Amino acid sequence: MTNVLEMKAVMAAYDQSVILRGVEMEIPPNTIVSLLGRNGVGKTTTLKTIMGLVKATSGEISLSGEPITDMKTENRARAGIGYVPQGRDIFPTMTVWENLKVSLSIYGKESEERLDEVFELFPVLKEMLKRKGGVLSGGQQQQLAIGRALLTRPKLLVLDEPTEGIQPSIIDQIEDAILYLKKTYDMSILLVEQYLDFAKSVSDRFYIMDRGAMLMGGQIEDLTEELITRHLTV
Repeated sequence: MTNVLEMKAVMAAYDQSVILRGVEMEIPPNTIVSLLGRNGVGKTTTLKTIMGLVKATSGEISLSGEPITDMKTENRARAGIGYVPQGRDIFPTMTVWENLKVSLSIYGKESEERLDEVFELFPVLKEMLKRKGGVLSGGQQQQLAIGRALLTRPKLLVLDEPTEGIQPSIIDQIEDAILYLKKTYDMSILLVEQYLDFAKSVSDRFYIMDRGAMLMGGQIEDLTEELITRHLTV
């Protein structure tokens, strides 16, 4: 069985400062993986390197067995990686509908077929189609960002801190949506998450990072309180 994503000995740096130090990670098909670690250990850089926003200086990244290490960011998106960055990156001066149309215009008819499903997952988006993205609450912006990414029909959905700054009722909706997507589609999800209860409730597997490298990984039920205290508690 070919993994949806593989990283082998991936190194990355900002200027002359090495951030990722031989990162190894595997994401099987139809699997939700949480990437955990204290602040500043390289989690967001790992996601940006997967997307090509940070260049891997060595090592290999593959998507469904195909090398993408030297692929441009937009081509990685077309190949099947949907990315929701920390801070969401919606267009604040554009309406909800115009934000969604960005994906529709690129991915065409197949995306349109998924539009109703996005509205079913996040009904508030349908109610607010004419509102500017910048006036939405943090939770509504997150739903818009995830909805927009889903319209690209990804094999791998990458979420950076999806619960950050969001009220509990919206967190519950996002949790339901993530579990629905895994169950309904042949889709894997990689998320960076500080809210451990959320990570444990949605994930199948986990990795723990420290100082730019993977310390360990395993099934989510193997994430014990002792590991949390030793490697994740601030």
